[in-house]
This record gives sequence, C-alpha cells and structure tokens, in this order.
Amino acid sequence: MNGLKEWATVVKALESGDQTVILRKGGILEVASGFIVEAKKFLLFPTFEHQTYDNLKPQFHKYLDIAMARKPKAGQNMITSYAEVLAESDVLSDDKIKQLSQFHIWSDPYIATRRNWMPDKPMKAVFLKVFKVPEFEIPLKPEYQGCKSWIDINANLDSGESALGQEETDLRLEKFREIVN
Repeated sequence: MNGLKEWATVVKALESGDQTVILRKGGILEVASGFIVEAKKFLLFPTFEHQTYDNLKPQFHKYLDIAMARKPKAGQNMITSYAEVLAESDVLSDDKIKQLSQFHIWSDPYIATRRNWMPDKPMKAVFLKVFKVPEFEIPLKPEYQGCKSWIDINANLDSGESALGQEETDLRLEKFREIVN
C-alpha cells in the first residue's frame, strides 16, 4: 500500500477530525510533475521535519506537542491511520485557498510561503476521509528518505475507525466542493 508522507502534526489533526483537506504542491523531488494523487487509499506516514508553531494556527499548537511527545525511536516509524481520497482539485485562486482555511491547521503565512514556491503551479487540494487503526511500527527504509510525497509501504489495511461520522464528512465534503468548483 502507498504511504503519503505528511507532518506528524497534520496526521494528528487529520485523525482528530480537525483537518480534512491537505494542500500540496509536491516535494523538491517532484518539481517537474507537481503533486499527483498516486493512490485513492493510502497510509499516513508521519514525518517530523519542518514542523514549527509558526506554521500552525495557534489553536492547533497542541498537535505539534502531541506529535513530538510521541516521536518514534530512531530507525522506526509508527503508522496510526490511513486515508481515502473523496475529492481533489487544482486550485490557483488565492481567494479559494483562503476559503479552504477552515479545513486545515496551517497558518496563513505558511500557506502563503507554499503558494509562492513555484507560483505558476496550482495547489492540489485533497479532501480526505481518515481512519484510525491500532498503531503499528515499521522500520525506516532508505527509500523512504528525501523530499518526495509518496512511498511504498509493505502493509495493507482494510478497516479502521473513521475520524468523523458520515453526516459530518458529507457536510464538509459538500462545502469543499462548493469552494473548489
């Protein structure tokens, strides 16, 4: 199953239901293609680089504290969830990016920095349904390293506990679609 590398802080917010949308342009190794959704169902692979309080809205600083307190031992990572893509859209409009703020924990200055990197490329907005699973440890392999979004993890998951109920998911998804369409 594919894994999407994402800040451990964001993974915690996704698992809690405080975040349902990721905004991506791709990693440094994906400059030519930009971010492409390579799988409709994937494991969330927590990363610990580049996370600071400045990059988060103040009310969500707690997720950085939680993520750093639960940082796995060297050479290992902990998988605690997987996600399914319910909708995706390329977004160029600053106004639409601002409207999507209700769906994520990143600060406005951080989003502006991401928008200014390769400004001609759109942000990929991806609405996720996240499922919490009993945590399991995996070894960090050399091929997981580097600024790339997707990795291949030798694990499959078919069930888990949804972070949000179906009714709440449907309401948020409808609002997301109204913004991006």
